[in-house]
Amino acid sequence: MIENQNQVVIKEAISEARAPLPLWRNRDYLLLWGGQVVSQTGSQVSQLAFPLLILALTHSPAQAGIAAALRTIPYLFLSLPAGALMDRWDRKKVMIFCDIGRFLSMASIPLALFFGHLTLIQLYLVSLLEGTLFVFFDLAEVSSLPQVVSKEQLSAASAQNIATYNIAMLLGSPLGGLLYSVGSLFPFLADTVSYFCSCLSLLFIRTSFQQERTAGTSRALMTEVKEGLKWLWEQRFIRSLALLLCGINLMTGGITLVSIVLGQHVHASTVDLGVLFAVAGVAGVLGALAAPLLHRRLSFFVISLITLWAQALLAPLLILAPNLLTLGAILALLFFLFPIFDVLQRSQRMALIPDALQGRINSVYRLIVFSSNPVSLALTGFLLQNAGTTFTILLMTAGLILLALAATLNPHMRRVAA
Repeated sequence: MIENQNQVVIKEAISEARAPLPLWRNRDYLLLWGGQVVSQTGSQVSQLAFPLLILALTHSPAQAGIAAALRTIPYLFLSLPAGALMDRWDRKKVMIFCDIGRFLSMASIPLALFFGHLTLIQLYLVSLLEGTLFVFFDLAEVSSLPQVVSKEQLSAASAQNIATYNIAMLLGSPLGGLLYSVGSLFPFLADTVSYFCSCLSLLFIRTSFQQERTAGTSRALMTEVKEGLKWLWEQRFIRSLALLLCGINLMTGGITLVSIVLGQHVHASTVDLGVLFAVAGVAGVLGALAAPLLHRRLSFFVISLITLWAQALLAPLLILAPNLLTLGAILALLFFLFPIFDVLQRSQRMALIPDALQGRINSVYRLIVFSSNPVSLALTGFLLQNAGTTFTILLMTAGLILLALAATLNPHMRRVAA
């Protein structure tokens, strides 16, 4: 009898030892997550200031759209080789190197403003360099997450990571508007400091960001890229998600610029715009946190349809917004919906990808998803300047309706019961 009780105690102890730490007790995850809260908050501060600064210099929404597009263009050219390299290189070292590069790049703007030598060309170059380093940092981070948390915690960690973006918007947007109203150099100085903090947090993480690689003959980079392409193409569900998100980004990638122009139409100040995006950030945090709770009650397919159709119906209401309060309410609803689908598709995808392919598959996936961003940003700026806000929003709405209809009829998404 005593022997049986001892065996039970031993089994329970082994089970507890194998159980993953809760996220709030996982030191390395908290360091990774905390560093990105600071870094992304800084990015939101400067991203609000970027179009404001360019509009002040050129009075051209098209120029602001081009600068934003330059930040996303590197994904089109670098994501595939970068993904394969992330399966070879030390992901942690790559992230630290990228943070140092972004620190130096962003620091050049407040220096140029201080000495009175800032040019539009410099802003374009900073956007391009920021986008280039982001490609490597982003792929390294998303590929490392399954090593920092357990497979069972990927959904919660994905929700928390996506909530990070919205927390950053909540904190960064009003801070960006306030800092810009004090002086145009201060938002960029804040972003510079945030990259330093992110780099510091990475240095204290002990967990390896990848599994041990078996020694062997090194294959050609293109061979490994093709392996990732082949794997994703054969996974019809993941392929459908990638194409759907590509379309969503094409329709909504320029919504921040649309909101800034709409805000200026109702005579909103930079502080008002900061508060507007802070409210949207709160809604985004709530949406990200609500996603796992909704998934316990509803299937992935049902949640996807609800969020996609709701976005399509809400978008045209932006045209009717008579004041900043109404505009903020509509944006809050949209930003509540955006992360719900994003959280669920990310956790579904990451659970299916083997660690040895994480970099490559995520690079292919994100190449498809992000390929529409530069087109969306540049096109949004062009349409706002030449066709006006009403036509731009109606075009966005038509695209969202088509995407919602495509998801409804997609058999691969329909078969996902989880």
